[in-house]
Amino acid sequence: MACPPAPDRRALMASLAGLSLAGAAGASAAAGAARAGASRTLVAYYSRTGNTRVVAGLIERALGADLFEIRTAEPYPADYLATVEQARKERDSGFQPALQAQVPGLDRYDTVYLGFPIWGETAPPVIRSFLAAHDLAGTTLIPFVTHGGYGLGSSASVLTAHAPKARLRSGFVMQADQERKTMNQVTQWLQHGHRPSIPRPGGTP
Repeated sequence: MACPPAPDRRALMASLAGLSLAGAAGASAAAGAARAGASRTLVAYYSRTGNTRVVAGLIERALGADLFEIRTAEPYPADYLATVEQARKERDSGFQPALQAQVPGLDRYDTVYLGFPIWGETAPPVIRSFLAAHDLAGTTLIPFVTHGGYGLGSSASVLTAHAPKARLRSGFVMQADQERKTMNQVTQWLQHGHRPSIPRPGGTP
């Protein structure tokens, strides 16, 4: 598979700047059905809260790329802390969760932008699943990553280990930690006395 010239970073960022975040937030391809087109570029992403989905939508629209949302066959818990604990166990054991679907016709793409959040200072377990299930040999692989303050962590080693024959390029990294900030702010607020009073016997608070 021929390797195309590296994308013009300035042109890409200029295009991204001109797009609406609100419009991009709604961009999502059903798992198993990458948006069909003549594009040789695919944007594949995993997003739990929507931060990475926004970036994926911006890249897709700026480049006229096809879009594919990576999903696990079994969704993670809705509860944030439960998801953190499950992901930790999967990471420590090397478990790769089953994918809901794979990218159809992956061999027609020269370039794959791969987006994901950082979980536990590395890529989510489902990214290992995605890379193991798709042959990216000779494909230009460009990551775009959202994180909660820990940077890329060890995610680069996940990409090189699970896609050793891909042509890995430097990618886009953005801090997006609103969920953690919200949780911390609510916890602090409650710790500073903003809890419901426990009624005393007789109904007097």
